[in-house]
Amino acid sequence: MEQKGILMVLSGFSGAGKGTLVKGLIQKYDNYALSISMTTRAPREGERHGVEYFFTDKQHFEDTIKQDGLIEYASYCGNYYGTPRAYVEEQMAVGRNVILEIELQGALKIKEKFPESLLIFVTPPSAEELKRRLEKRGTESPEVIAQRLARAVEESEGIEAYDYIVVNDDLEVCIEEIHRLVDAARRAPVRRKEFISEIREELQGFAKGAK
Repeated sequence: MEQKGILMVLSGFSGAGKGTLVKGLIQKYDNYALSISMTTRAPREGERHGVEYFFTDKQHFEDTIKQDGLIEYASYCGNYYGTPRAYVEEQMAVGRNVILEIELQGALKIKEKFPESLLIFVTPPSAEELKRRLEKRGTESPEVIAQRLARAVEESEGIEAYDYIVVNDDLEVCIEEIHRLVDAARRAPVRRKEFISEIREELQGFAKGAK
C-alpha cells in the first residue's frame, strides 16, 4: 500500500528564499505538491484557474467555510484566501507531500488543527545576510525593508514552535536537507498509524493461530 503524503508547512523570513526552495523541491522530486489557494479576488493577467489559484466568489467561499472545506483561511485587503481541504487530501492520498507556504500565525493554526503536520522554518545564515538579500532585490524602498526586518523580529519569537529550522546558505544543499527531513518525518510512528494498525492485527492473528 502506498503511504500517504504528509502536510508540511514552510515558513521563514521575507528574503529567506522560501519560494525558490519550494520550486526546487517540486522540480527535483515528484512526490511534492504546492497547495493551491482559493481566493475571491479577480484573476490577474496570465493567471489560470486551478494553477495559480482556485478563483471563486464570496458566496461560494463562505459556503465552503461552513462546510469545513478549508484547512485554513484569512481575509486580506477585502478578499478571502484559503487552503481547500479537498485538493490537499487528494494530493496526500496519492503519496505527495503537500507544501503550504504560509506565515507564522497560519502555521500555528495548521499545527493545532493537524498535529501530524510538519513545520519547517527557513532562515538565512545571519541577520546581516537577510538584510543584504532584501536590499539586493532592488524592488523595495528602505522603509519597506525596515518593515520587513521589524516583521522578522516578531517572527523570530515563534521559531521554537516549528519542528525544524533550516539554514538556506546553499540552495541545493538546503533542498536536499529539507527532503531528508520530510523523508524521515514520513517514517515517524505518528504518521504510520495505518501501517502499525495493520501489522499489529496480523501479528495478533498469527499469535492466536499459534496457540
